[in-house]
Amino acid sequence: MLAAGAALLVSRRAMAETQGGPWAVELFTSQGCSSCPPADLNLGKLAARPDIVALSFHVNYWDYIGWKDLFASKESTDRQRVYARTLRQRYVYTPEMVVDGRAHGPGINESAIEGLLAVARRQSVKRATPDLQRIGAGALTIGLAGTKLDQPADVVVFAYDRHHSTPVGRGENGGRRLENFNVVRHFEVVSRWDGAARQWTVPANRFQAGQGIAVIVQQADQGPVLGANKLELPAAG
Repeated sequence: MLAAGAALLVSRRAMAETQGGPWAVELFTSQGCSSCPPADLNLGKLAARPDIVALSFHVNYWDYIGWKDLFASKESTDRQRVYARTLRQRYVYTPEMVVDGRAHGPGINESAIEGLLAVARRQSVKRATPDLQRIGAGALTIGLAGTKLDQPADVVVFAYDRHHSTPVGRGENGGRRLENFNVVRHFEVVSRWDGAARQWTVPANRFQAGQGIAVIVQQADQGPVLGANKLELPAAG
């Protein structure tokens, strides 16, 4: 056990290129959607895997049908709508699981999810996996080794709550208790990256105590993911 006040160095080194990954899985979901709970549970299973950066984005366009999602935001909805354009979808839907910014599906069937991951692995063999380091609850340092890019990329940081259990009083899921995992509460573009070896620092005030942190590197304007990583303190208890 650490002594009170001791600094805890948390670090997640970039995975070796030969190992591959981690792979980014983004679930767009809503507590007002009766089809979403199975996908939410599947995301929880993915979140436990070291080769997956799993993130849950709660959209707000179902809030009018009887239950206002406690974690929904316009920013999450906007992110999904950008994916609808880049992935050439005719419409947005929930649940929608976007894998590595390259393929999408409902995320309800585990074998179908593995198929989406297989697509990502085939299309992105060489990864630009960020190195993440943080001292205690301090600032986050993001490092990327130099690599050749076909076009600029965005470095995006996400702060997420590891788990929420919510009793739902109304709407399509009324009377149920929903389990949501890796719920994104804040995200922002840290920088646009040109492929040169770089390091950035994200202030500590972007994160709350106990939250997980993820960084996704993807082609500019929400294109295919080039690399991803996560940083999580051990669960209390």
